[in-house]
Amino acid sequence: MTAIVVFILLHWYLSLFSQTFFLHRYAAHKMFTMNNFWEKFFFVFQFVTQGSSYLSPRAYAILHRMHHAYSDTPKDPHSPHHSKNLFNMMWDTKNIYNDFLNYKKDPEERFLKNLPEWKAVENLGDIWLIRLAWGTAYSLFYIYFVPAGMWYLYLLLPIHFLMGPIHGAIVNWSGHKHGYSNYNANDKSKNTFVWDFVCFGELFQNNHHMYPKRVNFALKWFEFDPTYQVIRLLHFFKIVKMQPLQISEKYGVGTF
Repeated sequence: MTAIVVFILLHWYLSLFSQTFFLHRYAAHKMFTMNNFWEKFFFVFQFVTQGSSYLSPRAYAILHRMHHAYSDTPKDPHSPHHSKNLFNMMWDTKNIYNDFLNYKKDPEERFLKNLPEWKAVENLGDIWLIRLAWGTAYSLFYIYFVPAGMWYLYLLLPIHFLMGPIHGAIVNWSGHKHGYSNYNANDKSKNTFVWDFVCFGELFQNNHHMYPKRVNFALKWFEFDPTYQVIRLLHFFKIVKMQPLQISEKYGVGTF
């Protein structure tokens, strides 16, 4: 039982960190820089931690930049205000993502600036046999560690299989429907939690949409962004580099 709890918590938060740190704040917004070695390190880190739900940094960044440019309008690729339900929103998101991933659709030129790419890893992560191999590994872990009679723990496996889309669904649905607003960001973005440990700061969506280049998503004194604290530590050890204005409480210029 303990092994299963530890495993799902580790998978949840490591996968979540890959999404908010590498895909969102780095690939989509370039809130900080890193050298080629560390970029490749985090490409591999993301591949391992997202596993069966691996997302291409390039395709993710294009989709997310499109989301900011058209937030909560009919052109937004994942607005809950233009979708019938949560499933419909994420299905439409998947289709647009796949178009960018497979070069079936040309994004606007402004969405293509400074995109991180490593096609070997991105192609590997998108192979269905690789996704199935990750899923098999999760299942074998459960088969080995689930105690006799606790069959219901196997109901947690779909969370492992679809970890990335689940994180995206929570943030894009809740962060534009539920919570409070500090600012008029010209959309319907919300801050869902005051202390966002569930999604590592991602649910400060109203703050983020108001100041999309600001690395710290928490703005008020009572808000706390856990991912920003990790980025500060990585900056201290010179793994990433934030510019002074990106650390500033008042920084909020530009979208990506």
